[in-house]
Amino acid sequence: MTCIDRRDLGLLLLRLSTGGVLAAHGAQKLFGWFGGGGIEGTGQAMEAMGYAPGKASATAAGLAEAGGGTLLALGLATPAAGAAAAGAMAGAAAVHVPNGFFAQSGGYEYTASLGLAAAGLAVTGPGRLSLDHLMGHTVNRGWMVPIALGTTAAVTAVVVGVRNKRVRAAREGMQEALFDE
Repeated sequence: MTCIDRRDLGLLLLRLSTGGVLAAHGAQKLFGWFGGGGIEGTGQAMEAMGYAPGKASATAAGLAEAGGGTLLALGLATPAAGAAAAGAMAGAAAVHVPNGFFAQSGGYEYTASLGLAAAGLAVTGPGRLSLDHLMGHTVNRGWMVPIALGTTAAVTAVVVGVRNKRVRAAREGMQEALFDE
């Protein structure tokens, strides 16, 4: 047995903080905890943001955040957990892109940071202070990383693309006529 080094401790802290924040965000969506809207309220918000159907979108985002965040914090199934959380954050970032980068003006800074931290953990692995390590890395193999991230990237690109198309169509429908007939 080897002693725990500072890399393992650093990965533990990163997993706990990133995973904990993601799990809390997901709990807001799924259960209405921490001032969240629950499935109903979040579903309505998702519809307003262009993600339809709203309840299904809220459930998918909530599960990716709560499930992915919890698994990241535990260091279990790290490639899948990090990929799921990163995908959810990419979907959230798409909503904030029109507001620029910084969060204080409604930008995507925060969601991008969470998503990149989750993706980084998927790539790096959980370290030795994790359930993955304790279980012999049965659900944390190197070949799982590109599959998890690639699959999530493809699904996220489709979902965000459909959402962006829906938002553009709604904007075009609201545009005033340029000329009177």
